[in-house]
Amino acid sequence: MVGTLFRLLGLRAEDSRKLWVMMPVFYFAGIAELLSYTAFMALFNQRFGVQFLPFVYICEAIIIPLESWFLAKLAEKLPKARLMRTLYLIMTGILLINGLLLLIFKVVGIDFIWYYPILFISSNFVVRQLTLLLWSTAFDLCPTQQAKRLMPIFVGGATLGGVTAGFIAQQVGHSWGTEVVYILAPLFLIAGLFNFRKAIAKYLVPLTLKEDKQLGKVDLGADAADLVPKGTYYRQLVKSPFLLCAVGLMTLMPALYFLMEYQYFTTTEAVFPIERDLTTYYGMIITIQFSASLLLQTFSGRLMNWLGASNMLLAISIVFLAGFGLSALFLDTGSALAVVSATYALFYILLYYTAEPCYQLFFKMLPMNQRDGIRYVAQGIAASGGIVLGAGLALLHSNGYMSLAGVAIIGVVFAALLIIIAWFGRSLYIKELIKSVQSFQADLSEVAVAFLGGMRSTKVLQGVMEHLNNPNDHVREVALELVGKTDDVSFLPRLLELLHDDNPRIRIGALRAMSLQGSTIQELVQVAALLEDEEVDVRVECVRLIAKAEHLESQAHYFIRLKLLDTQPQVVAEGIKALYALGREESFSACDEAIIKMLDNGGEWAVYGCRTVADLGLSTYTDWIMSLLEDQKPAVRVAAVKSLGRLQYDDAIGYLLPMYPMADEELRKAIIQALIDMGDKGIAALLEGLQHPHPLIWDACVAALAHLLPEARIRETLVDSCIQRLQSSNREKSLSFAIAELGNAGLADLAEQRHNEIRNALCEAAWVVLAELTDERVVQVVRESVQDEDEELRENGLEVLAEGLGDRRLAYALLDMLKSNDEQAVAMEIVDPIAIIEEARLWSDDWLRDIAAHALSQEEQEDMPNDQKQLTMLDKVLFLKQVSLFSNISVDELGLIAGITREEVHPDQTFLLRQGETNANVYLIVEGNVELSIVSQSGGEGTLNVLGAKQVFGETTALDQAESSISAQAIFDDVRLLMIKGENLARLIRLYPEIGIGLLHASSARVRLLESMLMKMS
Repeated sequence: MVGTLFRLLGLRAEDSRKLWVMMPVFYFAGIAELLSYTAFMALFNQRFGVQFLPFVYICEAIIIPLESWFLAKLAEKLPKARLMRTLYLIMTGILLINGLLLLIFKVVGIDFIWYYPILFISSNFVVRQLTLLLWSTAFDLCPTQQAKRLMPIFVGGATLGGVTAGFIAQQVGHSWGTEVVYILAPLFLIAGLFNFRKAIAKYLVPLTLKEDKQLGKVDLGADAADLVPKGTYYRQLVKSPFLLCAVGLMTLMPALYFLMEYQYFTTTEAVFPIERDLTTYYGMIITIQFSASLLLQTFSGRLMNWLGASNMLLAISIVFLAGFGLSALFLDTGSALAVVSATYALFYILLYYTAEPCYQLFFKMLPMNQRDGIRYVAQGIAASGGIVLGAGLALLHSNGYMSLAGVAIIGVVFAALLIIIAWFGRSLYIKELIKSVQSFQADLSEVAVAFLGGMRSTKVLQGVMEHLNNPNDHVREVALELVGKTDDVSFLPRLLELLHDDNPRIRIGALRAMSLQGSTIQELVQVAALLEDEEVDVRVECVRLIAKAEHLESQAHYFIRLKLLDTQPQVVAEGIKALYALGREESFSACDEAIIKMLDNGGEWAVYGCRTVADLGLSTYTDWIMSLLEDQKPAVRVAAVKSLGRLQYDDAIGYLLPMYPMADEELRKAIIQALIDMGDKGIAALLEGLQHPHPLIWDACVAALAHLLPEARIRETLVDSCIQRLQSSNREKSLSFAIAELGNAGLADLAEQRHNEIRNALCEAAWVVLAELTDERVVQVVRESVQDEDEELRENGLEVLAEGLGDRRLAYALLDMLKSNDEQAVAMEIVDPIAIIEEARLWSDDWLRDIAAHALSQEEQEDMPNDQKQLTMLDKVLFLKQVSLFSNISVDELGLIAGITREEVHPDQTFLLRQGETNANVYLIVEGNVELSIVSQSGGEGTLNVLGAKQVFGETTALDQAESSISAQAIFDDVRLLMIKGENLARLIRLYPEIGIGLLHASSARVRLLESMLMKMS
């Protein structure tokens, strides 16, 4: 039942924990907010007088900047989590104190008239800040994508709380009085306090470990030029018509709402002179209002996507105009109460639930480093300005200058101005979009569509089309992307003209923006001409577009089938997918031949072949793809693994798991993802893999199962397995100490490194499991904290772990492991090292077994002459570990590098590189010496350097097979080398950038020597 509900709401299993913790907070806060609002409004209007409402609003406008200053200072002084708890308690305390004072007044029978403005201002502070606090907390607790899923649910919970508050206010207000309604508000906040504190402690405190550590620290070394000069944001606002338009909307809408609110309170106060009746009526309106809001939320998202934010703001402006128009017509009639109440309720929903989110899209146009500053300035101006303007208009009635109907007419005028500004803003948006395009990121068009909606406005579309002639290609690309969002066939003739543009990105953009629905054969032929374009990406995009011409299926089929013979695998792959999409069975045999050809050709062809098979779900090719798991090209193996996972070929699990320990980082990630992609079909094999003795195979099974199993099964299966592995991992530590006792420090260091890698793998598995049992971000922050160099931060992270993060038993086992890591530097006392090494030959880890065997056989081989002794795999690993380029690489990765090296022995005086000849290899000197020399253009010869063991040469030309600028020659004696081909070196640099950085340093030093030598020789 719960699972079905989650699927309907688009929620995931990991959302449930935060949902159950935070949902009661939002629900109780929704009740508290509306109870206090209903009560203090009724008390103020009845006991102090609704005619003084504008004066109180003006006081609020003055207080708001001071309020913001106070909250900012509080944020500077307190850590984030403590700030959140403090604010919640302050607001609860304000309501509780006010409630108790009201009850005392009621019981004692006294009344202080000047207390009610204080009640109004303090209670309205709570109403204003409580909503912001809850939204801020929710966004801080949830990652962006999770927030998108949960926020509508939280909004629904708060709205449901509003409905509940309406019912409570009606019943309690009528029976017990308005004071009792008010005192219930802090009681509901207290009811939500437990969950609020739990959410803060469980999710926010771990996330702010580093922030709290740095609180109060100021970067005194910051350049004064980095600081924003005072008044910069204000000047930008004044100079930008677009931003002025945004501020105008953000000011006028609240002002008109406050004016309508004043009309509502004045009208209701006149109709209900008795306080209890007034409170009951307020409660009834709130119930209707928030019930309507709950209903609106079911389709508001679709409405927003259809209209866009700009059209939504325009529609709201029209509603405001209609609302004031109706008020002006009916205020002096018997229908005044119904019309004003309905208009007020509608204005409230539209302003706070629809307009407020739309405002934020205005600021998406700004550069990231200016966005927040300008937003805060604009919101500050709009908040104070809206209140003052609304209060000023209300004063026209409260001071007796104008009737309520006359004020409503003034509202009509300002609503008309609001419509003009909203309409003007739509036009300015396109200009601002184009102006900002070069500093924007990939989501630019999404922001534009969110603001403009369906963009059916002819004027807006014309403005976009004009920019297709812009000399700036970036601008034209954005315009094409916006045109493509409209899916309008009328733009086809203009887009066809752009197919001849010199810039391939414009040709691609034009193809993506086109809609061929209803196109003629001649237009299809014009598009098909690009199937022979020199740019591969253009041909690929052309195939995708032609496949969508369903009304010209035969012609589309003909053109696409020709591309099965293309010289590039990307185009052939897209052609195969397009033909399958067209569903023409007569082409399936040709597609089959093309797929087999791609898989047979190997290399890049096989990579695209695997992707195509996976995209189309063609499980008949699984045996073929299985054979590619042994391909020499790493990219092909990765593509084959990914394809098998997407095809959910669970028979491959038995082959993938043994590959994992000796795979490089990229292949390991692909294997884990493939195991996850297997879904439920692979769970049985993975559960069986949990019993495998090899720690890395077990680690791979845990990583996949953590994503596949529900939380309950994770707790009963993976937690126990992790605890068992963590607690039994200490024995491997003894091997390095035993080998050290025999005097082989290098081998002992390798054994210790391998032991640490196994422990890290076990810890990694534990962290993965914990991430599934609690918030992933929390686990990530705690994990980073316990690995931090700062001792205090590390202790704080361990303290969070000690609280039982995710699962108490697993957290404790991981904590013991981490603490033992800190203590492992203490030497172990080894009684019988040989016995320990003998035992290690039977352990599950291949490397530890090889290290133990090597240690036992070392004495028998140590005196073997170099010319007869070939380096074993472990010898190569031991050597590579001593080379600075590879010092920070794991044992598994050193094994992979050792596997792609070739051992060479060259006699004295052999030339290994010759100046002016191409070189495609990089060389590592194992033993011997190599002289690097150069001959200048004038014929002078000089020695650059003499290299010895563990040094590298040939790296400057290996990547691009360029001509060598130096000669390299063996001197003094034979030289033993390890050779790595340039193409393998390129892959190593891509996987391990630190190798590339090391090579760059070595090359730079050699270039400096070369320059110095040339200057001397000249």
